[in-house]
Formats: sequence, structure tokens, C-alpha cells
Amino acid sequence: MEAIRNFLDYLRAERGYSPLTVATYRCALVPLRRFLDAKCEGVGWEDADCDMIRNWVADCLLGGTDKRTMRKRLSAVRSFYRYLMRMGRATKDPAVMVTNPKVGKRLPDFLKENEMNALFDTLTYPDTFEGWRDRLILLTLCSTGIRLAELTGMRVESINMEKGEVKVLGKRNKERIVPFGAELLEAFSGYLPIRLAVYGSPRGPLFVRRDKKVLRPDEVRNIVKSHISAVSGIRKRTPHVLRHTFATVMLNHGADIRAVQELLGHQHMGTTEIYTHVSISDLKEQYAKAHPRAGN
Repeated sequence: MEAIRNFLDYLRAERGYSPLTVATYRCALVPLRRFLDAKCEGVGWEDADCDMIRNWVADCLLGGTDKRTMRKRLSAVRSFYRYLMRMGRATKDPAVMVTNPKVGKRLPDFLKENEMNALFDTLTYPDTFEGWRDRLILLTLCSTGIRLAELTGMRVESINMEKGEVKVLGKRNKERIVPFGAELLEAFSGYLPIRLAVYGSPRGPLFVRRDKKVLRPDEVRNIVKSHISAVSGIRKRTPHVLRHTFATVMLNHGADIRAVQELLGHQHMGTTEIYTHVSISDLKEQYAKAHPRAGN
């Protein structure tokens, strides 16, 4: 396990990976090591071959591991072996010739536009610190499309009220500027004085609790889940659903896909293109429902 620990330390210190990403790599590599120890006694990382990796993949799939999860695990193994080869601990990558399990396209869950609007136009929020904060959380996610980690990492001083911009720290510690509109500006203006009364300082973390501690990701998830449940029967009710909603609404209203890519902080265009499929899928659904000669 020492090689795995060293690799994870490298991801944290040298690559700047988040704790969640590092944990994902660990969840891939530790089971592989245990499989090799159990099925191929005495085999080190250097000695593992393609057949052993294939057998591990098959064992995981038979055990109920999702194919998408398995693809991510194989990607982690390949990254691990690239690291080992750079460190002189291996001369080959046995996973490079292992084919990824085939999976069908899965469109992301998102709120319909009327459901998104209901979060702010229909739901009533109490006139309390928590009420103002929770509404701002939902509005920030829907208005900017930022990730959960980016939201919980927001600081008051990262908001430029005059320019209508917020600076967020994204994956791999990459900063980006995200614009926002008049509604979110008004929500910030209403929340900040209430936050100041609770937190006691005009600087520092934006989303806090009454005990002045930063709001945890799981607390944000619960806030989002409870409010989405009030306006939609959608299966997933997570902060990422609101990120998907933001991207889908932007494209449906004519935004350029390259602009959406920048706003979301996607490194590759292919990651953003999934939302064009969502838009087309939604259009087809509306067509099938509304057109008298659609074959219904």
C-alpha cells in the first residue's frame, strides 16, 4: 500500500487535487491491490499483467460495480501506472490494453424551467438568517452553475458587487470569474448585513452557520434536497442538478456552447456537449406532446 499512499500524496501536493478526487483514486487502487494479493499472491505492481487487470474488472462487475464506476477506476489505475513509470517503479502499464466497459449515454438530471422558477417565485422563505442564506444558496447555484465545493469555498471578498462578478476556486485550484445578474446582486445585498450580524466580520466565508462555522457540503446538500423536493418529483435532488439546470437553461435560451463551457469551468468541450443532447431531448419530448401528427 506504500506506493498508493505515495501516489495519493503526489496528487494532493503536486497536482493540487481535491480531497474528494484523491479519495476516488484511493477507492480504485486499494481494491485492486487487495485483489492482486488475494488472487495473484506475491505479484507486485511491476509484475501485474493485462490478464490480471481484466480479471479484476470482471470480478468487480460480477460483484455489482457499475460500469461507469469501473471506467473511472481503470482511468485511476492508468494514472497510477504513469506515476509509477515516472518514478522508475514500473516499466509498463498493464491497464493500457484493457478495454473500458461499454456504457450507454446517460443524460444528466435537471429541473424544468418552470420548476426552477418555482424555487424562487412560489416557495416562501422565512425572514431569518437561515431563510435568507438558504434562498441565496439556491439562487447562486441556479444563477452561476458553480460546483458544490466552489459554493462552500466562496468568501465575501470574492464577490465584486460593482462588476456583478464572483471569483471561485474550481478543480485543480483553478480560479475563474463568473458573472451574475441583478436578482443575485439583490440577494447578496440582502444577505450580507444579516450574515455580518451573525458572523461578526464583513470578510471571511460567505455561507456560515449561526455558530460561525462554515456550512458543510452535506448541510448544503440537505438544503438543496428539501427545496427541490418541494417543487419537483425529479429522482436526483442534489446541488449538481442545479448546475445541470443552469447549463440546460442557458443553451435553451441561445447561449453559445463555448461560453457555457467557460462559465462551468469545463476543461474539455465534450463535457459541455452533453447539455446539447439534453436540450434536443427536451425539444423532442415537447414536440411529441404538442404536435398533432407526431405519432402519439
